[in-house]
Amino acid sequence: MIEGAKDHLKPQTLEQYRDLLAENQRDRRWKGVILTGAEITLRNDLPQLVEMARKSGFEQVRIQTHGMRLESADYCDRLVGAGVNEFFVSVAGSSRASHDAITAMPGAYEKMMKGLDYLERYPHLSVITNTVVTRLSYPLLPDIVTAMQHLTNLVQMEFWVYWPMSERDDKDLIAPHSAILPYLKRAITMNHERGLSVEVKNFPQCMLGEDEGVLLNDQPLLYIDEAFWPDFMRNGFEQCLYRSQCSSAQCLGLNTAYIEKFGWEQERLKPIT
Repeated sequence: MIEGAKDHLKPQTLEQYRDLLAENQRDRRWKGVILTGAEITLRNDLPQLVEMARKSGFEQVRIQTHGMRLESADYCDRLVGAGVNEFFVSVAGSSRASHDAITAMPGAYEKMMKGLDYLERYPHLSVITNTVVTRLSYPLLPDIVTAMQHLTNLVQMEFWVYWPMSERDDKDLIAPHSAILPYLKRAITMNHERGLSVEVKNFPQCMLGEDEGVLLNDQPLLYIDEAFWPDFMRNGFEQCLYRSQCSSAQCLGLNTAYIEKFGWEQERLKPIT
């Protein structure tokens, strides 16, 4: 989603990170921190960053990753030993063929799965998967759930419907909500049958029916280069013909690129009252 933006965004500095940790050590404002950005495991000092967070009082330290570097057992051990207790891993496809094709990275699925399987030896860990729902991935959602069902420390699966950080879908990755819906609902049901939590982002809440409670568009406080926000605002969220009549506190409505491609969907949407 931020492929273009990340080329000009400046990372947070180590000094800014130390300031954040000092604030939390002083005020105990937060219990958890997420280390992310492009691919956080490319930082060789990641274990040290994790140790610093735990020493400053963070009870939960999550890393957000594509999971490829987790293929190394030694690296997994170092992260866990440093204090990582949540792994948020991007799962693009349901098999080696689909995952590697979508990520354009041969071997990505095998490396990710090797890491997830290795983390099974740490029962205290929480694993959360995230799948970006695009034209390429939405038919795979139930199969992705099946592919992950053997993981005993998997506690939640998230499905983030794609937005292009632009006014147009130049990559042709947005799928119509009506096409996504049956696969998404099946994936939600399969997770609930296993007792797992589900979060969905950027999907009309009114279309989810009895599953409307899984929509959660809240985000943690984000420390990022301020240059990110003008790009983000190009999405144009909160557009819906029924916005003035709808009481939903979570729905982001439609975005500009979706409306440009599929219209206002007035026959499929309805206000939540």
